[in-house]
Amino acid sequence: MHTLVAFLVSLSLTFGLIGPLSAAELVMVERHGCHWCERWNAEIAPAYPKTTEGARAPLRRVQINALPQDIAFRSRPIFTPTFVLVEDGRELGRIEGYAGDEFFWFLLTQLLDAHPDATKAP
Repeated sequence: MHTLVAFLVSLSLTFGLIGPLSAAELVMVERHGCHWCERWNAEIAPAYPKTTEGARAPLRRVQINALPQDIAFRSRPIFTPTFVLVEDGRELGRIEGYAGDEFFWFLLTQLLDAHPDATKAP
């Protein structure tokens, strides 16, 4: 029976029926009225899920005044936006602030590449 389950999971992963069993996510900590969050939303948000980076770390949005209990942040985020790379509920790294699209993509690529096991593209 164990072999059958392993085979079905392997088959499902191969054909994309289910995602990886453990994957990273990029948590965007934002605040209503945040100018830099709005700028990120205009410049990056529409493209993000269509990119390799978006596949490696799908986006999850949270409000700074309502941080989720399922994430162990290394320290409480202060600035918005803050982008936190999370795997299995623990922070792997972060980008604080948004200084434009080119800088964001550069920093994000560095962050993802620093954690290749957690951010393998599907």
